[in-house]
Amino acid sequence: MNNFNDYVYQRPDIEQFTIDFKAALASFKTSDTEKEQLDAFEQINSLRQEFDSMANICHIRNSIDTKNEFYENEKKFFDENSPAAQALVTEYYRALLESPLRPQLEQKWGKTLFTIAEFSLKTFIPEILEDLQEENKLITEYNKLKAGAELFVRGEKYNLSSIIAIETGDDRVLRKEASEAKWSFYEENAEKIEAIFDKLVKIRHSIAQKLGYKNFVELGYVRMLRMDYNAEMVANYRRQIQEKIVPIASKLYARQQKRLGLETLHYYDEEFKFASGNAKPKGSPEWIVNNASQMYKELSPETDAFFQFMRNNNLMDLESKEGKETGGYCTFISKYQAPYIFSNFNGTSGDIDVLTHEAGHAFQVFSSKDIALGEYHWPTFESCEIHSMSMEFFTWKWMNLFFKEDTDKYKFAHLSGAIHFLPYGVSVDEFQHFIYENPDASPQERNDAWSAIESKYLPHRNYEDNTFLKKGAYWQKQSHIFNMPFYYIDYTLAQMCAFQFWKKDAENHESAWADYLRLCKAGGSDTFLGLVKLANLRSPFEEGCVASVSNEIEKWLNDVDDSTF
Repeated sequence: MNNFNDYVYQRPDIEQFTIDFKAALASFKTSDTEKEQLDAFEQINSLRQEFDSMANICHIRNSIDTKNEFYENEKKFFDENSPAAQALVTEYYRALLESPLRPQLEQKWGKTLFTIAEFSLKTFIPEILEDLQEENKLITEYNKLKAGAELFVRGEKYNLSSIIAIETGDDRVLRKEASEAKWSFYEENAEKIEAIFDKLVKIRHSIAQKLGYKNFVELGYVRMLRMDYNAEMVANYRRQIQEKIVPIASKLYARQQKRLGLETLHYYDEEFKFASGNAKPKGSPEWIVNNASQMYKELSPETDAFFQFMRNNNLMDLESKEGKETGGYCTFISKYQAPYIFSNFNGTSGDIDVLTHEAGHAFQVFSSKDIALGEYHWPTFESCEIHSMSMEFFTWKWMNLFFKEDTDKYKFAHLSGAIHFLPYGVSVDEFQHFIYENPDASPQERNDAWSAIESKYLPHRNYEDNTFLKKGAYWQKQSHIFNMPFYYIDYTLAQMCAFQFWKKDAENHESAWADYLRLCKAGGSDTFLGLVKLANLRSPFEEGCVASVSNEIEKWLNDVDDSTF
């Protein structure tokens, strides 16, 4: 049974789950032979797989329709009980590390599993169980608030996903109205959003201190399983972005202003790239998916098999609708070895980006699904984003299927947009370091910090007469800041790796694709820098790496006569 519509959801019996898990764990601890321990290990894995699969099915169906009361209640169940399941996994990790058979187990499963176990032990003690439950509830509250947004522009109703189409349209007055409608929603809900965030910051700081950390920055890095780099390396990387990328981005914004014939490029103009209009897909969502099938069939036998599996089993929900969560994601239902892609098509080029970006995630986990360890299905987040962002470039050859005569326009916007993103991505990261180093900062102090960081990395930005944004509130829309602290620099690190694949693909497609496929099949069996090496890429932290790729990209962009678009 592989069709998502046929997947049976059943709320886990948390008491029975606990009994069975503890029994398997006791067997694991008392096993005298490798075979006995492997049998107990497989039983533990099976229990975890069932629990996680039900949690994922619930998450998907709840995010598709946040107004569905059944899955709303089930989501609350997992918010409350997932920390207890995490506590049991922590016990298992401790037993794994203390096993007298550890050398044999390391030889079979590799050392990364044990490093993951070591890091996980540093993130949990029973005393923080209620704090974790509260953290989950606050994240859900923020996401539900955004999912329920109703925005009105000239009598038409939009949500935060569907309004993007007119926010990026060619009517400047309408663009501004749409943008103001969106930011009015955030301003009207600012007190609620700030209150949610304030509670999140304080509860995360409390969790960190209970675990023996100075603040949540240290814990955040451990939670993200950053096994081979630290905050100092990240700060040095941000410096490289400021020195090498910000000037290129500023020049690109100046070119955009000139193309559009504007005296000033305002914040609501940034995503409108060309006076003739942004490149848009030339057909319906069904047409887009049909063309994506052709694209993945021609790219490789592996991507063909993957995409047909996704289509045939209803493992994608792509179109925006009322009550649906914003954004896009890919997840994995391990019980059925099935990736799932969630997005909100809105008629923009972002619809195609989803079918390359999120499909990159899905293709990776599809490629590594047969690895016996659940810990190895996915790598850490910054490694995951290499697969997604690189897939965006590997599929460039087929962009004419979607954009036809606007293909060159799309490619220029796509590559320049990737450059534009990097300064924003490191802004979010630097902001989060400030937040968790100053957990008692007031809402105004947080906004002031964002303004200062923004002026450093995004010096072009002009908020015109929008007082809400002028006071530094732009960050409140960024879900990652609320849902997954410190998960944003990952996109920028991966972008540096994806740029390298872009360059390698242009030079030798077969070699580049072989490196990419090897990376996908490895899943999470190595650390970030280990996987980067496996794919024959340079570390983004290496001095000169940022300059080496940015120089190539700047040359490519400079060779394009964008005035013709």
